[in-house]
Amino acid sequence: MRMKFLWVAAAVVMLAVPAFAHHSFAMFDYNKEITITGSVKELQWTNPHIHLFVNAPDPKGVTAVFDIEGGTPNNLRRQGWARDVVKPGDKISVVIRPLKNGDNGGQLISAKKGDGTAIGGQGGGGE
Repeated sequence: MRMKFLWVAAAVVMLAVPAFAHHSFAMFDYNKEITITGSVKELQWTNPHIHLFVNAPDPKGVTAVFDIEGGTPNNLRRQGWARDVVKPGDKISVVIRPLKNGDNGGQLISAKKGDGTAIGGQGGGGE
């Protein structure tokens, strides 16, 4: 009986672990959208979500680094994004849902290169 309990307990733990691997998007303010215009510092094409770092003026006008979280590389690739779609120094305009805590960053909604060319489709946030 004890051995059966241990097997059941182990199965429950193994099935529950993947649920903890993905985080919530509750940190983003879904009631606001803002546009960040600046230059690309870095694009981290990593799982589970990409991060686009943009040097842009913060609300006080001081240049700051914005950490913009996008969807998974696989989903973004299907929307027209690529690992090399932007390079450091490229001009970019990004629409985001800002972080609720006021930090410089947010969830990617859409992006355009400096010449106005859209990057990928809408919904880059991985919802």
